[in-house]
Amino acid sequence: MAETGDLVSIPALLHRNATAFPRQPAYREKEFGIWQVWSWAEAASEIRAIALGFLALGMQRGDHVAVVGRNRPALYWSMVAAQMCGAVPVPLYQDAVAEEMVYVLDHCGARFVICGDQEQVDKVIEVQDRIHHIEQVVYVDKRGMRKYDHSRMNWLEDVVAEGRAAHRRFDEELDRRIAELDYGSTCVMLYTSGTTGKPKGVVLSNRNIIETSKNSVAFDGLRPGDEVLAYLPMAWVGDFIFSVGQAMWTGFCVNCPESATTMMNDLREIGPTYFFAPPRVFEGQLTNVMIRMEDAGRIKKALFRHYMEVARRVGPAILDGRPVSTADRIAYWIGDKLIYGPLKNTLGFSRVRVGYTAGEAIGPEIFDFYRSLGINLKQLYGQTEASVFITQQPDGQVRSDTVGVPSPGVEVRIAETGEVFYRSPGTFVAYYKNPESTASTKDAEGWVATGDAGFFEEATGHLRIIDRAKDVGKMADGRLFAPKYVENKLKFYPSILEAVVFGNGRERCTAFLNIDLAAVGNWAERNNIAYSSYQELAGHPKVYEMMKGHVEEVNRSVAEDPMLSGCQIHRFLILHKELDADDGEMTRTRKVRRKVIEEKYHDLIAALYDGRTSIHTETEVTYEDGRKGAIRATLRIEDAATHGASAQRMAAE
Repeated sequence: MAETGDLVSIPALLHRNATAFPRQPAYREKEFGIWQVWSWAEAASEIRAIALGFLALGMQRGDHVAVVGRNRPALYWSMVAAQMCGAVPVPLYQDAVAEEMVYVLDHCGARFVICGDQEQVDKVIEVQDRIHHIEQVVYVDKRGMRKYDHSRMNWLEDVVAEGRAAHRRFDEELDRRIAELDYGSTCVMLYTSGTTGKPKGVVLSNRNIIETSKNSVAFDGLRPGDEVLAYLPMAWVGDFIFSVGQAMWTGFCVNCPESATTMMNDLREIGPTYFFAPPRVFEGQLTNVMIRMEDAGRIKKALFRHYMEVARRVGPAILDGRPVSTADRIAYWIGDKLIYGPLKNTLGFSRVRVGYTAGEAIGPEIFDFYRSLGINLKQLYGQTEASVFITQQPDGQVRSDTVGVPSPGVEVRIAETGEVFYRSPGTFVAYYKNPESTASTKDAEGWVATGDAGFFEEATGHLRIIDRAKDVGKMADGRLFAPKYVENKLKFYPSILEAVVFGNGRERCTAFLNIDLAAVGNWAERNNIAYSSYQELAGHPKVYEMMKGHVEEVNRSVAEDPMLSGCQIHRFLILHKELDADDGEMTRTRKVRRKVIEEKYHDLIAALYDGRTSIHTETEVTYEDGRKGAIRATLRIEDAATHGASAQRMAAE
């Protein structure tokens, strides 16, 4: 692979790939059940035609181009084409409602919006009375678009045709704009998830994206023949690095599944060699595995349990190349033939050579489950402002309780307060139109405050993240309070979709739980428990009994950690609705907005602490069509047994 040299922009990398391996697959897209493939030469031709079409539409240097839709080659190509024109691509979350899009579209001043389909076009039309600077809307899928006003709207195929027809007029201008791009040019602007306020526009340069991609590719030995599945939100920095930055640097193939509902089938068909997923995806897959095993026959279930015990005991050691007895190695080999191999094939992980999870901490039990199967799953720690990578786990040094060592080219230090700071070639340029936040996040020497609390292990040099710095606190008696640590343990159970733990400044911890409707519904069917709604199932006595068992198991585990034993849960309730991004309770990347939860459910939190055994509540919800409604429920509050020093202290009181 070439050294950086003149490869100082994404369009330059595209040209290199089209020249170096023109016939190698670059993009695949599944549509109507059929995979369509574009080589690097074909993709380069399509992207140039889109860029020429953009010039014909009047795209100027510095324009912001919003891109919204599910993962499609045409949308990735549109982002690169916008860069060729000297414009700045701004991907948005496809599941964002129109009101959420208003802020980003207005803040970045988008003149152009590239939409995946009619649904996204309708959102833009809905807000155009408030956003007056949108001049052109381009859509990829023309289904349902025939009767729309096309005076300021175009089908992408027509834009491409116009670009090809007008290439003699625009070739020279496009080449001039591409030549102007350098390491300092803006590559993309990505908005943060906004867990604590309005999203911020993170400006990332070509230097940020290309240097980070180059270093991370070298770290894991990625190569042109690798395959990735592009299914995570295009507005998320991880997808941009994997599907644009690393793909362009390495020349591997980006595969776009047909839809979210077919993603698992498409994953199996592609069999990626390089795979990334946030913890919720791995949690969901594990839940499905456990549900299927509960429905399996007695012999199959017994084999699964026996060989999974073997896998848990020796699988990670075999994966890391550590010594294992001959008997254990033979037992694991048999288990691989009978259980692990078929299971990996079912999950689509048979060919995974490098797998990562990040975004938030993953439960150690979930993490160890996948590694025990022989899947090289690792953790990385990163954020949008770092172009993803801050730390990574080297092969052979993978553990569930650390996030690895500093990534190549990254410096990391821990402040006296325990907050993690870093600086690297991937460090963002600035927050768009927000110099105050830029200055408070990144100092004059380039050090960035992550907002996370952590420490380096002296023996290994690996970083351990405790929690968000703002979320880490103290119990009333001075013991450490780290809610995410407990929440991740709870979410290991397939029946628990989400958990929110409270306790900062208080004498004891309490929790809200969300049931996983698929897992608990399946369990209810097998146990002949009738229910007619999510709310009825969540409040069923048998469900409370099961959840109490899970909470008490977690308490036993937490009690074994001297530093965090105070975080055991004394009381809990099961919420009558799922926490939802549409209701503002979570971000689009499914991170809990704790402040919103505390304000919205203050009455429920109060009941957890004042000794009540139930509480009636009314909660506003947002339906799929945007209408507002209310859910009323009487929630039961359950006590849970605690263990060790914590329990003894409470008994004495």
